[in-house]
Amino acid sequence: MFTARISLSYCFMKYLKWLCIFLATCACFIGCTHQDSKNKGKTVFKYNESAGITSLDPAFAKDLAMIWASSQLYNGLVQLTKDLSVIPCIAHSWEISEDGLTYIFHLRNDVYFHEHPVFAGKTRRVVASDFVYSFRRITDESVASPGAWVFNDVASHDGKSAFFAPDDSTFIIKIGHPFSPFLGLLTMPYCSVVAKEIVEHFGADFRKNPIGTGPFYMKLWKEGVKLVLLRNPRYFEKDSNGVSLPYLDAVAISFIIDKQTVFLEFVKGNLDFMNGLDPSYKDELLTQNGKLRIKYNNKINMITQPYLNTEYLGFLQDSSPESIKDNPLQNKKLRQAINYAFDRKKMIRYLRNNIGTPGRYGMIPAGLPGFDTSKIKGYDYNPEKAAQLLNEAGFPNGRGLPPLTLSTTSSYLDLCKYIQQQLGLIGLQVKVDVNPPAALREQIAQSKSAWFRGSWIADYPDAENYLSLFYSKNFCPAGPNYTHYKNPAFDKLYELARKETSDSLRILYYQQMDNLIMEEAPVMVLYYDQILRFTQKRIEGIEGNSMNSLDLRRVRKK
Repeated sequence: MFTARISLSYCFMKYLKWLCIFLATCACFIGCTHQDSKNKGKTVFKYNESAGITSLDPAFAKDLAMIWASSQLYNGLVQLTKDLSVIPCIAHSWEISEDGLTYIFHLRNDVYFHEHPVFAGKTRRVVASDFVYSFRRITDESVASPGAWVFNDVASHDGKSAFFAPDDSTFIIKIGHPFSPFLGLLTMPYCSVVAKEIVEHFGADFRKNPIGTGPFYMKLWKEGVKLVLLRNPRYFEKDSNGVSLPYLDAVAISFIIDKQTVFLEFVKGNLDFMNGLDPSYKDELLTQNGKLRIKYNNKINMITQPYLNTEYLGFLQDSSPESIKDNPLQNKKLRQAINYAFDRKKMIRYLRNNIGTPGRYGMIPAGLPGFDTSKIKGYDYNPEKAAQLLNEAGFPNGRGLPPLTLSTTSSYLDLCKYIQQQLGLIGLQVKVDVNPPAALREQIAQSKSAWFRGSWIADYPDAENYLSLFYSKNFCPAGPNYTHYKNPAFDKLYELARKETSDSLRILYYQQMDNLIMEEAPVMVLYYDQILRFTQKRIEGIEGNSMNSLDLRRVRKK
């Protein structure tokens, strides 16, 4: 009787879950259909955001969902091209002092904020003091922006951050130390310009009342259901023929959580764009070799390119926490043995349909200067070498070694079980510990996980961003050094590279650091990710870059 009651309860809950998904989907697409009927003849670009959006304040654009939305609503001083070059945006030009400490930006005089009654004339022009306010806001502890770290190296001046506006069209930043990737940092949505009077007018509600300068402005946001953005008629950028951007009339974003439902809506043509590949539909959409299945060739387009995302497993190099005392993974030869013991090529082929590049080199991913397969010595599949290193570590065939616990999340369970099976072939017992994402992040931050799954998506397009994970002064929770790796030789190279203005010499330092990491093996690189985008045939001009940005300014919908 008890078992039957549990089964009925389970079935009811499962039914309720799918009913909620169905009703949410219906509400979303009925809303979209109603919107379409009101805007007949208008071009509306539709995509779904399963992760949801919690804020449209660029100061909190910390994940891909919020970055994409912010990119449509706001602009910064500079922006990235599809090949990751830094080019003008609101700043039409700039100069950098010889010592690399002063950046002088010259602003356009035709950039206006979205219309709002707070402005005396419904809108107003962006001036240099707006950037002073916006950047100081990011560093304000009371705002608690997750992007405050962007200005960690900004010099102090009379107790205030060194942002200056000598006139309306000139904006100056002074930094404490030369840092060549600094311009790349300024392309992040955190560095978007906002208007002081708007932020002060809305207060905490600015998160849902975004007023920026971007190609689109917000018309409607029903949280968890739909976000509608309309074309900004005063947007300042034009194409090469002098035609005002953007081409689209509107962008409609839905928030369906279930990814199988999203896939079905895309196949039916109710969505124009779909990003990424979920296990629930990967085999339906792609062949084992990562090609689009023939039945979809005439219906949709597939766009692929390298993604600046390195997936890895980290080994904690600090045995002081009581929870992981006497951690055998402190043994370098054991870590090296584990690195040699599993076949990354097979993993990519069978578990990811050949989407991505096997992580046989360093932490720097394909697509960044510094990635060079001829100069970085990583790990390939070599079970004989793994067995030899295991013997040298004092654990022949795994004897004398307790089970090793690998902490992960459910999204990566298949990869971790594969690694578990591969390591079992050389005598290593692995226990896979599955955690909710938030719980795993907390474990890693508090150094409670000796072996954990991690990934690093570039914040800005420079290899320094990846190597910062191993700088000893970046120990978490204050910094990204989750493994607590410490090496004076690495630190010296890292500090030299940060100050180096010669690109070729800086890349040489990066490669030396990456080789040190591979030799010490505080991580095992799994793969370098790949961007997968799917669009309907009616969509033209959608471009991205290896940062996986979403640029809709030049998109057309036939």
